[in-house]
Amino acid sequence: MSPDAPRADNKAMPTDLQTVLKLSVPVIVQIGRRSISLESVLGLGPGAIVELDRQSEEPLDLLVNNEQVGRGTAVKVGENFGIRITEIGPPSERIEAMGQ
Repeated sequence: MSPDAPRADNKAMPTDLQTVLKLSVPVIVQIGRRSISLESVLGLGPGAIVELDRQSEEPLDLLVNNEQVGRGTAVKVGENFGIRITEIGPPSERIEAMGQ
């Protein structure tokens, strides 16, 4: 196939930028990480505490597609939690994170 020939999967790709911008993507707010054995995971139950790798006053990571795009602090919104964004990467980095 020549490099200029259209690929079959290109037909499924939206060409309208507004359509792409309306797509929903999962956003993760990560408070920390911890590796533990499967045996320990199976032993977890209500009331168990898993210690994480960061201090309570450190900022939270904002992830899109498991790629960090920003940071922020935890806030309470009514009865829920939220994140107040304190740092955000440039649009080019955010777009790159969504494409991986």
